[in-house]
Amino acid sequence: MPAFTLYGSRGSTNTDRVRLTLAEGGFTDFDFVLINLQKGEQKSKEHKKRHPWGKIPVITSAEGFTLYESRAICKYLATKYSFPLLPPASDVEAAALFDQAQCAEMLYFSEPAGRIGFEKFAKRFMGLPPDEAVVSDALRSVETFFDAAEDLLHHKDYMAGNDFTLVDIYYIPLIQRLFACGYGDVIVSREAVSAWWNRCVNRPAIQRMLAADKETAAAASS
Repeated sequence: MPAFTLYGSRGSTNTDRVRLTLAEGGFTDFDFVLINLQKGEQKSKEHKKRHPWGKIPVITSAEGFTLYESRAICKYLATKYSFPLLPPASDVEAAALFDQAQCAEMLYFSEPAGRIGFEKFAKRFMGLPPDEAVVSDALRSVETFFDAAEDLLHHKDYMAGNDFTLVDIYYIPLIQRLFACGYGDVIVSREAVSAWWNRCVNRPAIQRMLAADKETAAAASS
């Protein structure tokens, strides 16, 4: 029996955080159950028993343990299965810097980047026009964030220090979404940010998952 079931959707940035974490950890002992967002399956009575707000992703273990929210899931999996993606708990300062970096990602990057993704990507599938005023405001926030990150990344290799951690994984799906929406220049125009991005996205396990997803998407559209 698989260790747990992951409920989510390919192309969901939140789900992909978890999938990238599992790929980087080399962990395959799980089932992946697709939730059809277009059909509203995430709002079904059955799914709301797993996630009271009707969101994805969620994991449920064979023993009945249920956990939702992508970052909580990633940290739980990395801890439980000893993925080398967290600072050692004994290093209090490194753990604090990890928490600091995670807060910065959530508050200063993920929120505005998510707004861009919704307006320019999700609304396309909903048949709705983007609100360009929302996009412009969010893009200014993302630019401001990466201006600061550019300075920081001149002095460290990754967002939480000199080691690749979960925090770096958290960025990958939404940065990919920015590229897909035509805003990749936010990354490539900044030397240190661009170098950091290349270090992250070119990791072998991450490359394998992204390549497999491209093949799946191509097969589905053919």
